This record gives sequence, C-alpha cells and structure tokens, in this order.
Amino acid sequence: MAGRLQDKIAIVFGAGSVGPGWGNGKATAAVFAREGAQVACIDVNRAAAEETVAIITAEGGRASAHACDATHSDEVAALVADIVAAHGRIDVLHNNVGYAGMGGPIELDEADWHRTLDLNVTTCFLAAKHVLPHMLARKKGAIINVSSVAAIRYTGYPYSAYYAAKAAVNNFTIGLALQYARDGIRVNAIMPGMMNTPLIHQQIAGQYASTEEMIAARDAASPTGKMGTAWDIAHAALFLASDEAAYINGVALPVDGGLTCRVA
Repeated sequence: MAGRLQDKIAIVFGAGSVGPGWGNGKATAAVFAREGAQVACIDVNRAAAEETVAIITAEGGRASAHACDATHSDEVAALVADIVAAHGRIDVLHNNVGYAGMGGPIELDEADWHRTLDLNVTTCFLAAKHVLPHMLARKKGAIINVSSVAAIRYTGYPYSAYYAAKAAVNNFTIGLALQYARDGIRVNAIMPGMMNTPLIHQQIAGQYASTEEMIAARDAASPTGKMGTAWDIAHAALFLASDEAAYINGVALPVDGGLTCRVA
C-alpha cells in the first residue's frame, strides 16, 4: 500500500548513520519518504543527515537535513519552531537517538552514566517537550520512541546504564501515551532485538575477538538464526506512524525475531 504517510510532516531524530550502510533512523526516514511524508532528517552530524536526504531526493522523495544536538533543549526548540514555521505542523515524531556504552557500575564513571541516560532518554523528553504543544494544538499526532529489548531482558552485554535507560524509555512512552490519549496523540515504542546495523560495529564489536565472531554470535542468538536489519525497524515505525495504527497506543513492540519469547 503506497502513500501511507502521504503529505504528513515527519521529523526523525537520529536520521543519519554512524557508518556505511543502513541504520535504523536512516532507513526509517527513507521509508517515511517513500510513503509520501515530508521528512525532516535530524542528526548531530549534518553530513550524515545530508546523506540520508540525498538518498531520499534521488528517489523522488521530499526531505530536509538539519543539524541538532538532541540533548540540548534550546537547539531542539529552535529546530522544531523552524519546521513548524516551514510546514505548519508536525504529524509524526520519531526518536531514534541512542547510545550503548559498555560497563557496569564499577567500570562506568558518572559522566558515562549520564551520557547514556541523556542520549537515550533525555533526547526523547526534549523532543516531546517541544513537539507536543504543536500536536496538542491540532489534537493529533504520533510519536515513536526507539527503545531496545534490553529494556526488559538481559542481552548478554555489560551495559548497565543502557538497560536502565531503555527501561526508562519504555515507561516514559507509556506515561505519555496515557496522559495524551484523549488529546488524539498516540505514543508507542519499538524494541529492536539483535540487529545488524552500523551501530553494532561501533559500539558492540569490542566485546568480540573479531567482526566475524560478533556477527556469528548475534545471528545465533536470534531464534530465526539471523539478525534483523534496519528495514525491519523502519517498517514497524511506518505502521505505528500511520493511521492503520489509530487504536494502538502505549505499546512497546518487540522487533526481535522472537528473542524476548525465550526463557533462556
């Protein structure tokens, strides 16, 4: 079905990729545009956002690139104001900024702890803080927060701050969903499982002797025998952003090949 987001104004925080290939935010921005949305591609790295926009426009889609540190309230506020001034509204907010620093309480210093919480949780808070007033004015909107199966399961990695941060994202999502349900605003989360994206090569690879070992181990950890891809997350986000999900609210959707169904 084409045009599921036709003429919607969507903003994607974390729309660039940290390395070659397709990250979750980059793929989501592309899928939103393919389905008719005007997409504001936001990333702390402008070049990464511009790369995503170049792909979208080459396909005939509509998108704009924006640089923003999503942990800074003033930058987020100014960006949201600019987008509303240009387009009159925001229909979809997709929060994809994240970070997984390794270490338990002994190994992590306080700065790393706060950085993990800021990048995973504060970014969702600030985006919602500045976008929600515009959605409330129209009594309509969809917000998707990218969480992780680490919010509800031990995934084998020693990243205690990440577990805490993603659990907070889930409950932040539920709180917003119920607070604003009668205002026509839906808020849901996506929990990726073992995914094969550029991010794992930057933040996870150090836990293994080689890239090949990492990929083999993560493939084996999935019930399907293969990691998922950024496109799996993007298509879940498309559904949650679309009117087809009009009665879905407060859900933390696992996109994990069944990983969270396992007892062990």
